[in-house]
Amino acid sequence: MRNKIPKLPLIFFLIVLSVFLYLLLIERNPSDVPSAFLNKNFPKFETKSLFDKEKVISQNNLKDRIVLVNFFASWCKPCRDEHIYIKKISDNEKIKLIGINYKDNKSKAQKWLKKYENPYSEVAIDKNGKIAIDWGVYGIPETFIINSKGIVKFRHVGPINEDIYKKIIFIIKSSE
Repeated sequence: MRNKIPKLPLIFFLIVLSVFLYLLLIERNPSDVPSAFLNKNFPKFETKSLFDKEKVISQNNLKDRIVLVNFFASWCKPCRDEHIYIKKISDNEKIKLIGINYKDNKSKAQKWLKKYENPYSEVAIDKNGKIAIDWGVYGIPETFIINSKGIVKFRHVGPINEDIYKKIIFIIKSSE
């Protein structure tokens, strides 16, 4: 009996150590936030256009085509940093870009897009943040790719960088 007692703490320690080693070795990014909409239909919405007060932008603008939805704001520094990649993505005619302007001043957002070039096909206004809440947005910038059937295939929290840009291009090509 005496020989068994010192072995129990050692076994427990080895089990805990194994769990920690496993968590360190698996490929995972702690900054990746899971989305409830991955592989599901995107949330419905309806709002006004940033540039045309008579125009309404809704889920109907996201049908029958691959769509990249990007939540951004003029006051957001990371949005400015990723804008070069958003413009590069807009060069691809197989994808439609929808910008959702999050809790921003309308005239500042318009000036910002004129200054840095507007890569979006449509720019929707999310003045009070309701659309972002419905989409599960944690913070901006945040980007979604929706396939031609209206299914969310990709979500990225944070600014798009070179690696994420390459991943987005790969997803677009594999969705064709």
